Amino acid sequence: MKKIIAIAKWEYLEKVKTKTFIVSLILTPLLIFVFSFLPTFFASKEENRTKVIGILDETQIYFKKLSSALSTYKLPDSQPQYIVVNLFKPNLLIDTIKSRANNDVLNNTLEGYLTIQRAENDSQIVEYRSVSVANFADLKRLETSFNEVRRREFLIQNNIDTTLLAGINANVDVTQITIEEGKESKADFLTKYMTTFVFLMMLLLVVVGTGGLLIRSLVEEKSNRLIEIIMSSCNPDQLLFGKVIGLSGLALTQVFIWTLVGIAILGNTLPTIISFENIILIFFYFFFGFLFYTAMFVGFGSTVTTEQEAQSMTSYLTMLVIFPIVLAIPALQNPDFTAIKVMSYIPLTMPGTMILRINSAQIPTWEIILTMTILIVSTYLMIWIASKIFRIGILSYGKRPSFKEIFSWVRQK
Repeated sequence: MKKIIAIAKWEYLEKVKTKTFIVSLILTPLLIFVFSFLPTFFASKEENRTKVIGILDETQIYFKKLSSALSTYKLPDSQPQYIVVNLFKPNLLIDTIKSRANNDVLNNTLEGYLTIQRAENDSQIVEYRSVSVANFADLKRLETSFNEVRRREFLIQNNIDTTLLAGINANVDVTQITIEEGKESKADFLTKYMTTFVFLMMLLLVVVGTGGLLIRSLVEEKSNRLIEIIMSSCNPDQLLFGKVIGLSGLALTQVFIWTLVGIAILGNTLPTIISFENIILIFFYFFFGFLFYTAMFVGFGSTVTTEQEAQSMTSYLTMLVIFPIVLAIPALQNPDFTAIKVMSYIPLTMPGTMILRINSAQIPTWEIILTMTILIVSTYLMIWIASKIFRIGILSYGKRPSFKEIFSWVRQK
């Protein structure tokens, strides 16, 4: 035990002082922030400039009222959001007008233009033409404004009081309540998604970072023959567990520092994010998932001898951890989907998938106990397999062994 502790201490102290660890300590929270918040921020960010929008109303019914509806949108400095230009010319063919409008769009004279034409049954065909895909906010405003004007015109044509329109257009928000045995709670999809996503990203980055450090450490020690000196004073199992414990401590140090930073940044909003009952279960799947993946990195990482092989091995193993993140939104929206439930029982995908499911729906107790049992047993077996591979792989040089050779190592007593 003393040798295991000594190896773990040496691994921890050596790695905690490296530039790679310090950079990852700063870079990882930034990556989580970039992938979590910036896409939403940029999607909702608008240009603070007035846009010139053309309207080609072939029906000659909607232009004035649509122009008035769009004039209600203002920039933060109270300038109009849109300047509307009437493109309809009674003495020109529609195709000619469109051709000229297309040139104006290409020359940036117009941001884009809206065409309104009659269809069958007194309906309308409305199209927005621009150089690129329209800004979501712009398209939504054009659509909303046109439909408000169209409904008002319909009421007028049918001699119906237009004051009824306010009541017709009024929307009532539907609040989602999740029902569990003995209680009800208000569902907040965004909070659940962000919390789940942060845990998955932490699992990914901690596993990949720790696994990458471990594999690079083994490659470095094998390349300079330092591993042979180390093995002369300890057995393979002691070296294996010492490295895993040392690098696990390094990962826990990262998580602890990130947690402190998160508390400092979020402040009073933190309780609303972490106040859910599944935190213990999430940490369980997080911890055993970390052990499972780390053991896998140790076992297969001990067979590589070059930096190129190490990068290749890390990439393949990383894909297994990334896969549940790809399913984040579908899993939260439909946690009982058959494929997602099946993945909950496969050790390679279980940690991430169960973190997704338990934070989005009520899972039967028997299913949680069964998956926890499978994960514990799988982690034990993976550590046992990794130790078998490690004993021989740590002193193997030259060509990387095939899966058949690795399987024979596992079978050896």
